[in-house]
Amino acid sequence: MSDEAKVLALVDELFTTCPPAAHTAEEFLGVQYDLGLAWVHFPEGFGGLGLSPKVQNVVNAAISKRNGPLPYGRNPIGHGMCAPTVVTHGSDEQKVRYLRPLFTAEEVWCQLFSEPGAGSDVAGLSMRAERDGDEWILNGQKVWTTLAHLSRFGIIIARTDPEAVKHKGLTMFVIDMHDPGVDVRPLVQITGEAEFNEVYVTDVRIHDSQRLGDVGEGWHASLTTLMNERVSIGGQIAPRGSGLIGMATRLWREGDTSDAVARDELMKLWVDAECLRLTNIRASGNRKKGTPGPEGSTGKLAMALINQRIANWVMNRRGMASVLYDGYTFDRPSTALDLSSPTKAFLRVQANSIEGGTTNIMRNILGERVLGLPGEPRLDRDVPWSKVPRN
Repeated sequence: MSDEAKVLALVDELFTTCPPAAHTAEEFLGVQYDLGLAWVHFPEGFGGLGLSPKVQNVVNAAISKRNGPLPYGRNPIGHGMCAPTVVTHGSDEQKVRYLRPLFTAEEVWCQLFSEPGAGSDVAGLSMRAERDGDEWILNGQKVWTTLAHLSRFGIIIARTDPEAVKHKGLTMFVIDMHDPGVDVRPLVQITGEAEFNEVYVTDVRIHDSQRLGDVGEGWHASLTTLMNERVSIGGQIAPRGSGLIGMATRLWREGDTSDAVARDELMKLWVDAECLRLTNIRASGNRKKGTPGPEGSTGKLAMALINQRIANWVMNRRGMASVLYDGYTFDRPSTALDLSSPTKAFLRVQANSIEGGTTNIMRNILGERVLGLPGEPRLDRDVPWSKVPRN
């Protein structure tokens, strides 16, 4: 039996055992996890079947076609970034404890990497973790933490050896976001919502059993998170003509279709969006089990640029209606973002070229790792972190 036939048979079993109409989304997703259909490339017993990641597309399409709940929008950071890190660097006990409730979204997760003084330069972060017996005491500040206000747990990187070079003195932990020393404060963005947060960590004690990976290997663990983040953000395979390009084509049909210039611009955007979709399909098909390679940076870079171009076209097409926006509710969203409003979509996609690694960072990765170009000078590569000048 082929891998595709195997997972389709399991999807049939899933719907027979747990029909969505008679069960909650959490119950359905729990059975999906138990059958190994959560992340098919994960090991058996931990939500997977040990298959190629590309087979997950078959599973998701089959479940979506039969109107079953999909997990991504319920816990996007946990599903796309934290789970791959836990399964790669966590102990078996950590995998058993965390992966199933993460997949069902009974426990939402966040990622605490960026800091006010270390945004794109993750390895330059200054949050400290000091050893105290079997515990670590964490102090510092994180910023731009998506959905931290909803999260039960987070993966966090802290500096455990300030005398090591900056890439070697880091360690990753699982942090309890309900600890009284964790203070989550909203950051209201241009859309009027506060999906991002700044997080202050004060004397938070984390048992050494909650460490992910070896001491001093936090940079290596963070690469697993970051590469999966870029796949998660830029590598999604949506149906043809959906998303922002779908919004643009609907707007075209509802307006004056005699504008040849606008039609030509729209067709160029549609072709570029479809090329990106097909490229992501190829990248998914070529992806191996483990930490993704630079293909995630390709999709993420292209996605940010095409989204912004489409949103600009939509705003121009709407004319003066684009200057009106009633979305300033100052809410703290409880689910994935709704970009059905053209103006809100325009405002939100401006962040696509920053989040998950800036556009220039993506170009550096592609230049160095794909094209083989010389890397940028790194004068602090061999300098202890404590000796590196900082603002």
